[in-house]
Amino acid sequence: MGRGPSIEGRKNAEDAKRAKVFTKLIREITVATRAGVADPNLNPRLRAAVDKALGANMSKDTIERAIKRGSGADGGAKMEELRYEGYGPAGIALIIECFTDNPTRTVADVRHALTKHGGNLGTSGSVAFQFTRCGELVFATGGNTAAEEKLFEAALDAGADDVINENGESAVICAPENFESVQQKLIETGLDAQHAGVVMRPNSRTAVTGEALETLTDLLEKLDALDDVSEVYHNALLPADAA
Repeated sequence: MGRGPSIEGRKNAEDAKRAKVFTKLIREITVATRAGVADPNLNPRLRAAVDKALGANMSKDTIERAIKRGSGADGGAKMEELRYEGYGPAGIALIIECFTDNPTRTVADVRHALTKHGGNLGTSGSVAFQFTRCGELVFATGGNTAAEEKLFEAALDAGADDVINENGESAVICAPENFESVQQKLIETGLDAQHAGVVMRPNSRTAVTGEALETLTDLLEKLDALDDVSEVYHNALLPADAA
């Protein structure tokens, strides 16, 4: 009779996954600090990065060290923010955002992942026109009409532009410059998003099925596993269990 993974094995896998998430968050905090000032109250981007880190249970000491590094007070290599555009299987458009101290390594890793999965890198602007930069706050409403209506009313009162319901979730959409105020007002009404941020949202989505879906899912997992990759946006319409 076969045996499943040991408790220790599962814990080690979870620890490794957590460490990878923390690596990405630390880089995000570092770059956000370097792009503005070291005070989250005066740097909206840094505040958003810190909030995301706290949501992932990162310690305040680790966050403070990342801010020090970003301000130049703690040494460390200079981090750069890069964006790559390209196509995956079935012509799916991809925007891949990265934080790196070695652009040569990063572009090679991203290109390799795309090529291995039947995709390719494009030039700057080749797919960006298919996306809109906006604030997005996602709530699990489970298709409950009453919950969706409550959120819709609260979102409009908070200054949001729209609420989109799909796959049992409701996404509150707003202008990037209004993101923080909309988020704060929703929190004040007792509505705390599962995840939120300023994102690149596709203007439309393309359904992907069969072998192309398997290949795309594997590609997205491979890109997410790269330490230098912070976010991957795509215009695929994925089944709920693959999203």
